[in-house]
Amino acid sequence: MNFDFSDDQQAIKRTAKDLLATRFSPERVRELADAGDPQGDPPGIRPRYDENVWSELGELGWPGIFIDEEHGGQGLGAVELIILMEELGYALAPLPFLSNAAAGLVLQHAGSDEQRERWLPGIASGEARGTVGVGAGGEPPLVPDADSAELIVLLEADSGTVVEASAAEVEPLETIDATRRFDRVRADGGEPLGGDPGPAVDRIATAVAAELVGVSQRAMEMAVEYARERKQFGRPIGSYQAVSHACAQMLLETEGARSTTYWAAWCADAEPETLPLASSMAKAYASDAGWRVNASSLQVHGGIGFTWEHDLHFFLKRAKADGRLYGSAREHRERVAELCGLSRETAAATS
Repeated sequence: MNFDFSDDQQAIKRTAKDLLATRFSPERVRELADAGDPQGDPPGIRPRYDENVWSELGELGWPGIFIDEEHGGQGLGAVELIILMEELGYALAPLPFLSNAAAGLVLQHAGSDEQRERWLPGIASGEARGTVGVGAGGEPPLVPDADSAELIVLLEADSGTVVEASAAEVEPLETIDATRRFDRVRADGGEPLGGDPGPAVDRIATAVAAELVGVSQRAMEMAVEYARERKQFGRPIGSYQAVSHACAQMLLETEGARSTTYWAAWCADAEPETLPLASSMAKAYASDAGWRVNASSLQVHGGIGFTWEHDLHFFLKRAKADGRLYGSAREHRERVAELCGLSRETAAATS
């Protein structure tokens, strides 16, 4: 069996990597992270997004890559979305892609015909963005990009509602991640979703896992490059066992996260009955790996890795925030245990 990407998927990955590397150099990411928002946020609090790049991605059809063609999308699958998410994480792209994709996934899989007809074309083009918040009582505590969304999908347990952003109270929220905007949302009422959001939530968790894979890959490469160049006692530090073993462990965890994530993406397209288990495994593993790989990369870099002037801290903070977004590693491990018929105590013992 061939487990490689198809030719079209390879082309998507190459295009995404090349374009994002051009648009989001480390200097540009830092500039956007430090810029502040022209509508009120001071520098260093929340990032500014490059709307020109967002429009460019809309012209390429990326926001709607998984959305049905009848609603303005490309009609491709979860694997293609996950390919994009990994490359966006690798570039640490300050864009509202994840939040918009999350809203599109919920509406595609759980929206009524009327909701899909109304909202999906704008999400697919990127012109009418959406986002998703998870929390009880219509008050999710951590919602990405709600301040620039036109619709907010609020999920609670096995139900959800669609709320126009103009009818919600959106409060800017400062977090550790300087490359993504977060808000606290309060809303009453809204229009109930037409179906079960569960399959969409699983796909969202897989998308976040893919972003963590990209972040981990980049942090690992930064560590390996530094280990080759930095010398102590006349030798590259990578020649010392402590450093080389740390780099090897980073590779193991990054590839483990990648394997589980693409398995979950494959399940979404080909074996949806396995997706709940696969997505939680992917999100749990990638959340832990994302933090550990970035922390190990920081250790390899030594003192320079702790400084604001080095770019590594942006990746470490994104990994930390992603690890909590749409379910922590602990929460997803408990779900895996439940799906496998194990007790909550067993899951807690491995956390």
